[in-house]
Amino acid sequence: MAETFVLLHGSWHGGWAWEPTAWCLRELGHAAYTPTYPGHWPGANRAGITHDDYVRSVTDFIEQRDLRDVVLVGHSFGGSVVSRVSQVIPGRLKRLVFHTAFVVADGASVNDNFPPDQTDMFAQAAAQSPDNTVACDWQVFRDLFIQDARPQDARSVWERLVPQPFQPWEAKLDLAEFYRAGLPKSYIAVAEDRALPEGTWHPGMSSRLGPCKIVHMSGSHEVMFTRPAELARTLTEAAHD
Repeated sequence: MAETFVLLHGSWHGGWAWEPTAWCLRELGHAAYTPTYPGHWPGANRAGITHDDYVRSVTDFIEQRDLRDVVLVGHSFGGSVVSRVSQVIPGRLKRLVFHTAFVVADGASVNDNFPPDQTDMFAQAAAQSPDNTVACDWQVFRDLFIQDARPQDARSVWERLVPQPFQPWEAKLDLAEFYRAGLPKSYIAVAEDRALPEGTWHPGMSSRLGPCKIVHMSGSHEVMFTRPAELARTLTEAAHD
């Protein structure tokens, strides 16, 4: 059965990060869309960008194209956007898929899920920047996010990353309706993801979803670059019970 996927990216990335996987999904006969949040284009003004801006941009993207029965997928930070978008346009969504993604507790922030020392480091970096953003460190990205790529391939991805607006990380999110609603949910657990301490993604994040489908795959946090075809097949599996 052909599905309609809307693929939401994580911190520092843009919709371009999903394109290799989106191409594979299209080859499998599905529709796949890869929107980019405000402030995540190269050279964009990132000052003042909020989590609300991200959510509004995604809901507008879906509504303007009159997309329906959408399988809404969020990678990493994108999970927090999936949760909030599902509260605004639930009638257009078929299923929510969290791909090694944040599942934020009601009233909490994405920041609340980082180790405390990491949160302090990010806050300090944002305060010292001219536009309240945080850059992604090359060595951290290479060793913890995309350790399964060749160094030159990892570097080419890192060079496309943009500074991440800090407010969307620190915003306290009202997610009461997300946790009350009955949309079907899936979680893709990636075995060698080192971006957060072991067990944080799964079962730490995934357990917050309650009853849901858990799908496993191997690879790093950035399997959309290193295993796009496998990830496309995994998304297809995650899209139904």
